[in-house]
Amino acid sequence: MLAALASAAFLTCGIFASAQETYSPTGTYKFAVKDGQELCLDYYSPATGSETAIDGHAKPTVLFAFGGGFKGGERNDKGYQKWFKMLNDEGYAVVSIDYRLGLKGVAIKKGLGQVRQFRNAAQLAAEDLLSAVKYLLDNGKAFGVDARNLVISGSSAGAIASLEADWLFCNGRSNEVLPEGFDFAGVMPFSGAIITMEGKPSYKKEPAPTAFFHGTADKVVNYKKIRLFGWGIFGSDALARIFKKNGYTYNIFRYEGHGHEIAESMTQTFPEQLRFLETVVTRGVRRSIDSSIDDPEAPQPSGSKNRKELYGK
Repeated sequence: MLAALASAAFLTCGIFASAQETYSPTGTYKFAVKDGQELCLDYYSPATGSETAIDGHAKPTVLFAFGGGFKGGERNDKGYQKWFKMLNDEGYAVVSIDYRLGLKGVAIKKGLGQVRQFRNAAQLAAEDLLSAVKYLLDNGKAFGVDARNLVISGSSAGAIASLEADWLFCNGRSNEVLPEGFDFAGVMPFSGAIITMEGKPSYKKEPAPTAFFHGTADKVVNYKKIRLFGWGIFGSDALARIFKKNGYTYNIFRYEGHGHEIAESMTQTFPEQLRFLETVVTRGVRRSIDSSIDDPEAPQPSGSKNRKELYGK
């Protein structure tokens, strides 16, 4: 069945293998069609012989949303594949998803209009992420995914999507109806935030345990917050404060002096990820960590240094 599903999905999604690919998915599947766009996901299975459980507790699947400022990026970007393999080698399945790019080809406005644009793009991406979750709940067991044991993750725009998805879900505001009793096993954003026009984010139900990774000097996705009246961008520092005040489980890794390069730090920050995935998620230990890290081996700055460079505004 897996081979048949994979074959059909590759044809549907227009994906093909090539000798240049460094690490190929086990299968590719179409999970939705929105605004005329086919949205697909790649599944990477745990490595043969890897340990997929700890003390009888199954390790989660990591669902990942790529970065790119809501205007670019790809689920099968080669830059992520080394990290996918690292997770697979440790016994974790990985699902990498498409989502609609709400700012692709869009002229960026100024002021409040820009905030609305970013908010709309973030919600589009979050809804698509939740649609992928619904697909996995309905179909994942056919190719080895237990969607009730799922950590949602992302880089930059994808990190925003993962945080927004859990926030929408906890407040009953998602267009996707997920089963009663469902919860995410965890959230793992790399340089993420929640964008809101309703004041400080709050949760009607407890959010999933979350591991925040963020550079303290990030000027693309704010590490702290920007707030004016009802709207705001609440970065990892601001969200960690909300989690701490309410007794929610969180780990935050604050990379001192680093900027948005932490959004692409998945291979360098892997030990911290494993501690979160193994202890907090898999073993269910409610352990909160607040760590400031001055790490000379953290990734060096690359790409856009701030939003003006990225969007020209």
